[in-house]
Amino acid sequence: MIKIENLHKRFKKLQALNNVNVEFSKGQVVSLIGPNGSGKTTLIKSILGLVKPDNGQVLFNGISVDKDIDYRKHIGYMPQIGRYPDNTKIGQIFDMIRNLRGKDTKVDEELFYRFKLDTMLDKSMKSLSGGTRQKVSAALAFLFDADVLILDEPTAGLDPVASEILKEKIIAEKAKGKLILITSHILSDLEELTTHVLYLQDGKVVFNKSMLELYEMTGEDKLSRAIAAVMRNEIKEKDVAYLRIAK
Repeated sequence: MIKIENLHKRFKKLQALNNVNVEFSKGQVVSLIGPNGSGKTTLIKSILGLVKPDNGQVLFNGISVDKDIDYRKHIGYMPQIGRYPDNTKIGQIFDMIRNLRGKDTKVDEELFYRFKLDTMLDKSMKSLSGGTRQKVSAALAFLFDADVLILDEPTAGLDPVASEILKEKIIAEKAKGKLILITSHILSDLEELTTHVLYLQDGKVVFNKSMLELYEMTGEDKLSRAIAAVMRNEIKEKDVAYLRIAK
């Protein structure tokens, strides 16, 4: 569904993406994991067409995203920090987005109502807490029943109840066979959702494996422990390679 070929992106001295080659398919829930500055957000923005890579390409259903921007209507995007005009009201935001997408578009308002956003339509965006802004962003991401969902730190700032509501929704969309890409530093939030893990570091793909492969190769049954085991092995292999060269 989404294929990324030889993707490179540099911001001045920072090599944000370095020869990234990955492919994502329907039915996968892919957790994009890595330390701060590893390239996760740059990769997401490249898929969305918000960042233009220096080299390489992103294909959506076999077509380069540079050649056909219509692919974006098949993606629901939840940014890490939603930025909205301060004086705009919640109701106006949703009306504007619905009008932009057109009346014939299928609408999914489950999160809109479960987060009780229908009870605060007259509240301005500048008056909202960070958690309520996250609820608005989540409800907008799921609003048009998109084939692909890209969620950047989706549970950040959400209270425990709202976080569980969102996770339930992600699981329901996973059951429909959608492709879902998620970034999060809270690995416990990802464990019950994830089918595949893509680990980035310094703009490079360290590993891209299914959860089953990850558990089998490490002998661990927790995502955080499995990732730690893989990274320890990576460090050992680099040390061995360095010693061979030094000799």
